[in-house]
Amino acid sequence: MNYYLVKSKKLAGTNYAEVRQQALIVFNQIKKRTKRKPYIRSAYFNKQKIFFDFFWPHLLQKSLKERTKRLKYFACGIDLIINSRQKPLTQANRNKENEILHRFIGATKNKELFYVQIKENKRSKSKYFMSCFPLE
Repeated sequence: MNYYLVKSKKLAGTNYAEVRQQALIVFNQIKKRTKRKPYIRSAYFNKQKIFFDFFWPHLLQKSLKERTKRLKYFACGIDLIINSRQKPLTQANRNKENEILHRFIGATKNKELFYVQIKENKRSKSKYFMSCFPLE
């Protein structure tokens, strides 16, 4: 299994409020760089923009415990998208035929494996950061 070893650490905290506060600090640094929609550029997709339109609404659909678990990997997920050139696991979305899902595998400094999922629209070729979650 090929994975990318990220340089950033997992976000610390024991409850959702603590972890969310740190995640928003990371997100606001990204958000400050543009007046329009926040984005990061991906090394794997030849520096194409990855937008955050679906990340926060998708996260709010999860339970509080699951949100906390996923948000801890937010900084690691950003680092992986920006720097990784590892080939992701790619498959067509079963629910919507005009979407492709890319799953990157990464590892934190402590060798904890996690996934980062990116959704790509086939027609517009736009890419969206969907989620990051631990490997179970």
